[in-house]
Amino acid sequence: MKKALLALAAVAALAAVSSPAMADQALATSKNCMACHAVDKKLVGPAYKEVAAKYAGQKDAVDKLAVKIIKGGSGVWGPVPMPANAQVNEAEAKKLAAWVLTLK
Repeated sequence: MKKALLALAAVAALAAVSSPAMADQALATSKNCMACHAVDKKLVGPAYKEVAAKYAGQKDAVDKLAVKIIKGGSGVWGPVPMPANAQVNEAEAKKLAAWVLTLK
C-alpha cells in the first residue's frame, strides 16, 4: 500500500512539473480570459500566440502585459477594447502573462 501511494505521489509530481502550461491555461479559464482569447486563433481578442510573438524579446513584457490584464486597454489590437479584469490580482496577472509569452 505504501509503495502504491508513493508511486501515485511520484506520478502526480511529474505531471505537475511536466505540464505547467496546462495549469496556467486552467487559470486563464477560471478567470474568464478564454471567453475572449484562444491559444491559437483570434476570438474577440487576439490569439495568445499572436500576443507572444508581438512581445517576444521584450524584457518588460510580463509586467507590461500584467498591467493590461488588470486594467484593460485599447488600440493595440484593433478597435475592440479589452475590459479591466478586477477579479485578477497582480500575482495571477504576472503568471498569466508569463504563460502567454511561452506560447509559440
